[in-house]
Amino acid sequence: MEKDNLKNETANSTNIVLGAVNLDYKLISNIQFDGIDHKDAPDYCDAYIVSAEYDGEEMTEEQLEELNEDSDFVYECVQNHLF
Repeated sequence: MEKDNLKNETANSTNIVLGAVNLDYKLISNIQFDGIDHKDAPDYCDAYIVSAEYDGEEMTEEQLEELNEDSDFVYECVQNHLF
């Protein structure tokens, strides 16, 4: 069964609903990447998040997999990381 991922944007924050869990993007920190290939610039389509913290706690593999499905978020984070 496929989970619905809903992205909610408000003036104060951006949230993503992962299954039944609603994550506030502002609470995601210490993001580490893999798959960054500068020959793929400026798209960096192979880059993905390998670890991150949510509200100070290490995110689970399941949370990371769901988070990586939001390619716009991953791309924005990669851009912020590189530049």
